Amino acid sequence: MDRGTSGEQPGVVDEAMNGNHVVSLCDKTGNMVKPWAEAGFTCWCVDVQHSIRKMKVDGNIRFVWGDIRTWVPPVEVRRNLRILFAFPPCTHVAVSGARDFRTKNTALLRDSLEMFSACEHAANWSGVPYMIENPVGKFSDHMGKPDHTFQPWEYGENYTKLTCLWTGNGFVMPVKTVLKKPDNVQQLIWKMPPSKERQDLRSVTPVKFAKAVFLSNLLAA
Repeated sequence: MDRGTSGEQPGVVDEAMNGNHVVSLCDKTGNMVKPWAEAGFTCWCVDVQHSIRKMKVDGNIRFVWGDIRTWVPPVEVRRNLRILFAFPPCTHVAVSGARDFRTKNTALLRDSLEMFSACEHAANWSGVPYMIENPVGKFSDHMGKPDHTFQPWEYGENYTKLTCLWTGNGFVMPVKTVLKKPDNVQQLIWKMPPSKERQDLRSVTPVKFAKAVFLSNLLAA
């Protein structure tokens, strides 16, 4: 895969240089797109947990209801896309739930693979840099090994969660800023207590990683 680098600092959107829309699939929080929104990009966070009747708008972020297997971006988005992110559900494939794999059997695994495949299909048609994210799990066995892995602490966050990334179309992996694991890094994700929000909380994108991706990819497309 091709890679690009740039030492320039980000500024406002330059519509003449590249697209001014960002799409993030299976994204409830919008953490991944916040740096892009703050720089003036129009960002679309698509997820079935958003309201199906009314789109929520928060600054430059549009929270849109959509099943990624059928959702089609508006024409202006398809024609002016800068980068695409995707976070297919990991509940039935993450190694944190390995003890339940046999009980769940293959039906739920099939559903998860279908969601991942939909994200991959969207990434391929986008024609722009993309990143598909998931924690360590069964996806690697079925969809191929990830292009990158990272820990949140490698970008200045104080917790662990080994995360896999499948990338392409010129996506630039940001340089890791912390090379040695600090002694006080916590197991926040692993030790998170059961709750209705646990699945969503465990999947929240580290904000410092999101910022690093923004800085490394802003001028790379």
